[in-house]
Amino acid sequence: MNLQLVHTPWGCSAAAWEKGLLAGVTLPHDNEKEAIGTLAGYLKIRQDRLINEVLEKTDELQQRLAEGLVDYFAGKPVAFDLPLLWSRLTPFQQRVLKVVKEIPYGQVISYGEIARQIGCPGGARAVGGAVGSNPWLLVVPCHRVLAGNRQLGGFSSGLTWKEKLLKLENIPYKTSHG
Repeated sequence: MNLQLVHTPWGCSAAAWEKGLLAGVTLPHDNEKEAIGTLAGYLKIRQDRLINEVLEKTDELQQRLAEGLVDYFAGKPVAFDLPLLWSRLTPFQQRVLKVVKEIPYGQVISYGEIARQIGCPGGARAVGGAVGSNPWLLVVPCHRVLAGNRQLGGFSSGLTWKEKLLKLENIPYKTSHG
């Protein structure tokens, strides 16, 4: 597994690549160590396993990720098209996140709508759990999944982050307090 560090206008993101596939990517952090720690948590591996594998040079896919992250946090619409390492997820998580991956920049979908699309009407909670397992934040834009009433729902990195990302994309939403 190779570690890529990307410095964006909002901080440092960490990404892991395995055999040319993106295994995971973080939102920006204040420093590299925090980003690497979060990434290790997503991948359920020891942090030192990543630190020893920092990429010296980036290939075309890694460069696309870096440019996309920098552009996204500079306020530009980005559609990430990168090969993902799906094998770390359950079949159900894969079905859910493949729908989430297709949500266009600036648009949203509800947990219930995803449940209906994958043939599990009434499975909004299960969809929420699968969305929460997303190791590819922004590349698979789980922040664009809202509750049926356009309220925020949950977000693995915290609702403050979800609000920041929705505001960056000018997506309207409702807060629970008004």
